[in-house]
Amino acid sequence: MSLTRIYLIRHGATVLTAEDRFAGATDVELSDEGRHQVGTLSERLAGLKVAAVYASPLGRTMESASILAKPHGLEVQAREGLKEISHGRWERMTRHEVEEAFPDEAAAWDEDPFTFAPEGGESGLAVTARALPALIEIVRDHEGEAVIVVSHKATIRLLLSSLLGFDPRRYRDNLDQDPAGLNIVDFKDPVRARLILFNDTAHYSDACLMKPETAELRLSKWWNNPIKKG
Repeated sequence: MSLTRIYLIRHGATVLTAEDRFAGATDVELSDEGRHQVGTLSERLAGLKVAAVYASPLGRTMESASILAKPHGLEVQAREGLKEISHGRWERMTRHEVEEAFPDEAAAWDEDPFTFAPEGGESGLAVTARALPALIEIVRDHEGEAVIVVSHKATIRLLLSSLLGFDPRRYRDNLDQDPAGLNIVDFKDPVRARLILFNDTAHYSDACLMKPETAELRLSKWWNNPIKKG
């Protein structure tokens, strides 16, 4: 099999990004900032030879993908498997609100977000089970080509954990994805992948775009707890 290159991209910032709410299954729109972020990435990738553009069917990913596809004259192809993790009854709540309303669920998720799912939601394992086959199918269909795939923060981190052999229980602490962050993954075959670029935001403009935030508020309690010495 010839080398296949996947440009794996998170959608731009949304109207809820600044509020840091759980919005996996919630179909929120890109903010003006998000459109600008993706627009600058589109300019960055405009000179590439891209065979196809795929995206999660949610509005924020489809709009992001449409912006990225325009310079290449391509139509965006939606794939259900690329959708973001659903947080069930946590959707649209902040972490603080979740911790107050559902303390047991919040603690279990903080301990192991890969196998635990809040009521009505998905585990990281369930997301991997649908997203990885969708990505592998894209790789099989585009042998030796370059493809843009637009997905979501948790979904991308879970995909990379699986492809690269990371402990998926630690995906929230070990991997991050900024809005319009660019990852490049090369596939020698559908099950052998190499990460070439991770969460790159070089296309951000200092003058008009927000810079990547620190991830502290989004990490687990274990990460944020002070280190005990002795």
